[in-house]
Amino acid sequence: MFVLGLTGSIGMGKSTTAKMFAAEGVPVQDADAVVHRLYEGEATGEIEAAFPGSTANGRVNREKLSRVLGDPAAIKKLEQIVHPLVARARDKFLAEAERGGAKVAVLDIPLLFETGGEARCDAVAVVSAPADMQRARAFERSGMTDGKLAAIMAKQMPDAEKRRRADFVVDTSKGFDAARAQVREILARIATMPNRKK
Repeated sequence: MFVLGLTGSIGMGKSTTAKMFAAEGVPVQDADAVVHRLYEGEATGEIEAAFPGSTANGRVNREKLSRVLGDPAAIKKLEQIVHPLVARARDKFLAEAERGGAKVAVLDIPLLFETGGEARCDAVAVVSAPADMQRARAFERSGMTDGKLAAIMAKQMPDAEKRRRADFVVDTSKGFDAARAQVREILARIATMPNRKK
């Protein structure tokens, strides 16, 4: 089974592109959704123990948790709790996709390059759009401010660097049909590529 990493900065259209892969019958795992589920169950006890008062009613309160994550040591502590659980969920997803006979599986990971996740993929597709379009889309999200956007983008590798490292680029600036055609082209090309580039 071929493992395709899917990534892209905020406002680039990554979630929409992930849905296009799913619509082509490809199993897709959304890393953000996995973390969300962990915050509503499995990770709650450990996070509460590490950061008292950061959970309520058996789930992590993201607002309270974000207040304690002002220093790198706290972020590292949180990652040590969450990353192994995310890795387990990813391995289970890939095993199930392979058992189900999937030829390709997509790992949708916002910080793929930033966390070294590309090493677990056979190829990487980066979702991209011009900076002005990215900014306009980011501001469609509720509560977005200049400060918030700057903070998010500071954590993300620049788009140009992501594109440089990518095996495929999906340009979402030309509409849904063009993006869908690019997704289909990627799948056609993957069918001829060897697995495991690492």
